[in-house]
Amino acid sequence: MSLKTQFVATLLGVTGFLASYAQECGRPTLQENRIVGGMDASDGAWPWQVSIQKDAGHVCGGSIITENWILSAAHCFPNPSDLSSYTVYAGWYYLNNLNPHHSAHRVSDVVIPSGYVEPHSGKDVALVRLSTALTWSDWIRPVCLPASGTLFPASLQCYVTGWGNIRNSIPLPGVGPLQEVQVPIISQASCRAMYQMEQVDILYDMICAGYQEGGKDSCQGDSGGPLVCQMVNGTWVQAGVVSFGLGCAEANQPGVYARLTSYSSFIRDNVPEAQLYGRAHRQRLEGAAVVLLGCLSAMLVLLWL
Repeated sequence: MSLKTQFVATLLGVTGFLASYAQECGRPTLQENRIVGGMDASDGAWPWQVSIQKDAGHVCGGSIITENWILSAAHCFPNPSDLSSYTVYAGWYYLNNLNPHHSAHRVSDVVIPSGYVEPHSGKDVALVRLSTALTWSDWIRPVCLPASGTLFPASLQCYVTGWGNIRNSIPLPGVGPLQEVQVPIISQASCRAMYQMEQVDILYDMICAGYQEGGKDSCQGDSGGPLVCQMVNGTWVQAGVVSFGLGCAEANQPGVYARLTSYSSFIRDNVPEAQLYGRAHRQRLEGAAVVLLGCLSAMLVLLWL
């Protein structure tokens, strides 16, 4: 093999490595044209959404954060040492119909923050390791996660997605396409005031979204799924994980989510390859670019020898 042929082969290999390494998070390639009060999402509009199923039945949602890891809620795994009955479906759209773009993965490990007890006490996040890696496609892509300093101000319009009940105790009917609903972020103070009558404490690691008058909300079966907000550059960043509520879409009882900015270190310590929106993500991409340039420079030197 000539040096030029070797150079081309290496260039293609390094470029492929960079494309895999720097898979852009929070950017669906298929653009859009129950969740209570929501509507059918377009197939592929939320490519990080997964269905977590136990004994062949949907129990929770989750979001793809790397090729090997899913983010979900701790309460979805009441016995983290017994994972044999769980399967994660990526590229899933219909809950009760054929999904031509999906892949199925067993769960090899679940990491839950130390001290987790139940959702009302906080720490309701789980990192789910897949036994086999995902393959990126238009229907399977990662979401971006927030660095600790990322802001999600009150009234910011975000989306929550899932296959949960469309009302209390009423499951998603028919073939069950993925549902989406737009909900605004509610300030910590306002959410605490709304839940004060119910003697529910909204902790520092929780974030609320919904409407004071109710009507639109996540519900049973949406647990573990993503609350995502679009940043000014168009990137979708996950602000929260569906955790709990009192009923579904009731007045003065908005959805409560695990606040992911409180878990940036937890995620980074356990999944260092996860892409955090902001400085950390840019540095990771810049580092990959340096690797590529270094390899190209080395090959050019060889060609001139």
